[in-house]
Amino acid sequence: MRLHVGCAMWSLKSWQGRFLPHPATPAERLRAYASWCSAVEGNTTFYAIPARETVETWAAQLPSGFRFVAKIPKVVTHERRLVDFEAPLGAFLDALEPLGSRTHMLWIQLPGSFGPQDLQVLGRFLRRAPDGYRWGVEVRHPDFFTAPAELERMLTSFDAEWIPFDTTTFFASPPTSDAERDAWTKKPRMPLREHAITSRPVVRYLGRDDSESTVDGWQKWVTTVAAWLREGRTPTVFVHTPDNADAPELCRRFYDQVRAVVPDLEPLPEPLPLPEPDGPLTLF
Repeated sequence: MRLHVGCAMWSLKSWQGRFLPHPATPAERLRAYASWCSAVEGNTTFYAIPARETVETWAAQLPSGFRFVAKIPKVVTHERRLVDFEAPLGAFLDALEPLGSRTHMLWIQLPGSFGPQDLQVLGRFLRRAPDGYRWGVEVRHPDFFTAPAELERMLTSFDAEWIPFDTTTFFASPPTSDAERDAWTKKPRMPLREHAITSRPVVRYLGRDDSESTVDGWQKWVTTVAAWLREGRTPTVFVHTPDNADAPELCRRFYDQVRAVVPDLEPLPEPLPLPEPDGPLTLF
């Protein structure tokens, strides 16, 4: 029985000296993050394909059971819209190869303009994509949510997961901080979806900068994730807030709440102790 939890990134300036060493190399920060959380969203891979040597340093810091959910580069999903994708996708998969099984899922985040009329394009992509990978698809066109059956059938045929981005808690009341006001203009207003297709569901949840509001909003996910675990599924849940200042701690708090409902779930390991700083902490 396994539940994995993680954040949208593994390093943030406000985490230094609290969750991560300060000062520290990028590799040391990743190693410390991986002692707090057991998964991470690979959002940076959306913007650029990392060098293979960089990924080798990631792999050296991550335990074998860690889950890296890697976002397919935007050149494939947004610029080429899943057409003529072989060269950039091949370069991306070659770069990720050092992660091995820690590449838990390849995450296809589609633009809001990619709607049900484009389903055949998605189907051709999944048929032609290399074997041996798990695929997750995040859609943002509202018509997929009002009539989900066709997309669900297609994903089921490829054993691919529908990755929901739950922003309902965030948009339930007006923003109250600068980070929330910024996110209010950028984050998509997505309908709630709690249905899993595969044995490996992935959830992206956006809360508020107020931790208690975030916790109140995820109670439905505690119930859903507990049910998935009892069904034999191995979910991964990513906790976001607009400023992400407390995200690693919130991930563990979510895990503990699920474990309170499902006592057979093993506790998370204790985070690595932080070394004493050499001097006063700064954010820079």
